[in-house]
Order: sequence, then C-alpha cells, then structure tokens
Amino acid sequence: MIKSLRGRLFISLTTIVLLTGLVGGVFAHRWAFDEAIETQDSVLIQIAGLVQSGGFTGAQDLHGVDEDSEVWLMELGRTPQGTPEERQLWRLQDGMRDATRKGNPVRVVLRTRSDGSRFAVAQSTGVRDEIASDMALRTVLPIAALIPCLMLVIAFVIARSLRPMVQLARELDLRRADDMTALPLRDLPSELNSFVSSINGLLQRMHEMIGQQRRFIADAAHELRTPITAMSLQAENLDQVELPPAARERLALLRQGMRRSKHLLEQLLALARHDAAPPDRAQWEVVELDRAARGVIADLLREAISRGVDLGFERAEPAPVRGEPVMLAAMIRNLIDNALRFTPEGGRIDVAIHQVGAMAVLQIDDTGPGVSPDEISRIFEPFFRGQRPEGDGVGLGLSIVKRIVDRLGGTIDAVNITEAGRTGLRIIVRLPAATA
Repeated sequence: MIKSLRGRLFISLTTIVLLTGLVGGVFAHRWAFDEAIETQDSVLIQIAGLVQSGGFTGAQDLHGVDEDSEVWLMELGRTPQGTPEERQLWRLQDGMRDATRKGNPVRVVLRTRSDGSRFAVAQSTGVRDEIASDMALRTVLPIAALIPCLMLVIAFVIARSLRPMVQLARELDLRRADDMTALPLRDLPSELNSFVSSINGLLQRMHEMIGQQRRFIADAAHELRTPITAMSLQAENLDQVELPPAARERLALLRQGMRRSKHLLEQLLALARHDAAPPDRAQWEVVELDRAARGVIADLLREAISRGVDLGFERAEPAPVRGEPVMLAAMIRNLIDNALRFTPEGGRIDVAIHQVGAMAVLQIDDTGPGVSPDEISRIFEPFFRGQRPEGDGVGLGLSIVKRIVDRLGGTIDAVNITEAGRTGLRIIVRLPAATA
C-alpha cells in the first residue's frame, strides 16, 4: 500500500488519464476508420458520376484512376458478358455493392447510362481497409503522444501543489527542540490552514506545559536550597565534635550526598534562569572570551591541582563576543568542570580561544576516556550521564552549556580525540564574534 500522498495522487490521476485516453483512443480510432470508409465511398460515387457524364470514355477497364487507392473502371456492356464475376455484377441493381474481382473482395458502384450500357467503379476492400486504418492511426497518435505529456504535467502540478507542505516540514525539522513559536499561515493553501492552526495550538499547549514544568522545577529548587544549606552547615559543625570512626564515615557519606543535592539544585536554578525569558540582545555587552576564561581557570586551578590535573591555556587570543558576562562564565565553568570530572590524575586539560572569520572559537580538550560513539550525540541532553558517571555530576552541566550557546546564537560540538597515543573529549564552541 502506497503511503505517500504524492504517490497516491500521481497514480490515481495517471490511471484516470490512461483509462480516459484508452477509451477515447478506441472510439476515435473507430470513428476515424468509419469516416475514412465513407470518404472512399464518396470518391467512388464521384468517379462514377464523372464516368456517367462522359468524363471517361473509350475503354473497358481504366487503370490508374487512383493508382494508390487501386480504383478500377469496369465496362459491363448492355447485356451480361465477360467473366462470371462481371456477368454477376451486371445482374445487380445500380448503387453501392460488395462484390469480388479476380477472387478478391471489392467495393463497387454500379451505374446504367442512358443508352442502356452499364459500368462499375471498383476498389479493393483490402486497400480500403488499409487506407482507413492508416488514417485512424494518425488520428489516435496525437492522443497517445499527449498522454506522457499529461503525466509530466500531473507530476509537476502535484509537486508544486505539495511544495508548501514540504517547506513547512523542512522548517519544522530545522527548528530547535525548544522553539515553540507558531507557524506562519501566510502564503499557505487554504486547505492547510486548519492543519497548521492545529499544529500551532499543539505548540502553544506544549509551550504552556513546558513553562509550568520549568516554573515547578525552579520553585522546587529554590525551596529546597534553604533546608539543604542548613543541613550542610549542621554537618560541617559536626566536624568539631568527637565522633567514633563509624559515625565519622557515615557523616562523610551524608555530606557527600548533601553536596550532590546542592549541586543539583544550583544547576536546576541555572537552567531555569536561562529558560525563564527570551534573550534581550539589546542589553548584551561586548565580553572578551579569553578574559572570561582566565577568570574561570583561576577559580578552578586549585581544584585541578588537588586532582593532579594540569589545567591551562594552549592558545589564548582576543575573541570578543556579545553576551552576559555571568552567562559566558557559567558556560566556561561547566565545560571545564565536566572535563575535570572525567580527567584522571596526571591528565591534562587544554583550553584554546581564538577567532576564525566572524566566529569566536572556544576549544577544550581533556585526556579522559572520551565518550562512547553511541552516547556522544546525547551528552547535551538534560540528566544524561552515560555509562561512566563520575563524581557528583547530575547530567545538567552540558545541557546548560547547550542552552547558553543556543541563546547566544552559536553552535557546540563534541568529538572524541583520536590522535595517536591519546584519548579524550574535545568540545568546540563557536559564537558570533562581536563587531565594532
């Protein structure tokens, strides 16, 4: 069963055209054949009229009256004479008759002159049928040639008629997952208006539902942050109390869980802040990307040293971009923090910043295990941690980075490093460079 609307339309319409052409061709062939026979009958009658009026005289059998049509003039005399076929013709009444000549069927017109002599104008039936068939075929040929042209026109019309639907689908495919703006109704066929209106209604309901979820997450994270902070303070106060080793071990596990919960709440609040309102680009300022990265690296350098990781710049060139300084710092911090989480002791994290054409490029390479090819396309999804979760991460850091990059109008890519003797993950962020 054909599921394509275009295919079904094309097959249905071409089937109708073929059937119509076939039926029309049969009737046209039959009509043209009969008309050709009648035309040849008229020619025989006209020749007979000329002979009767004296246009042909002096011979009994005139060949070449119409050489291609093989028309003969046969003089039958005043009494039956000649061959048995001619005597048989003489006995027939005047008019159009079917007879035989030399054993072959012919069509004849019999006439009697005023002096009583009779004659016949004959034509071979086989030749008549051949001429009529040729004329009928010439009548049908234009119809047969028109059918392929009609099929091409049908394919063109169907493709052009469905082009707005194809463009609409392409526009939806190119949209970001969080783009819930309504589809335009202008320049669309009226038949698609109700369909597009239904899609817009669905997008609006999804936008409201996602907004409610975001507000719930933000409110829940905000409400939970205070008690988590209080519990963390109480746990820190217990460090000054003498506790047995078993209790001290359980306290460490408790503090680790609270740190994880606090980190999750901070990431959820950051995610909610970036999704709360559309970007106000008019309020953005020019930020030196290399300077923002220096500040983040300075803050994380102590943690990198404690983990035994070499964190530093491989390349740091001026690369101005437009955005919010806090937003850019959060983007860089999350990327480096993710690299620190997966880089083993003795590893290295290289940060490179430079400008290529109209784009500022931020590249962060680590020497960790990399990401499975099956998972690398999902690392920017919220709460995705993969098969090798490390540390206190909750799977929101790279998702927040992706939201920030989208907000800034840039792109982000993750690729595994495949250089000889080295593994790791390479994150490449491209942002529009600020113009003067």
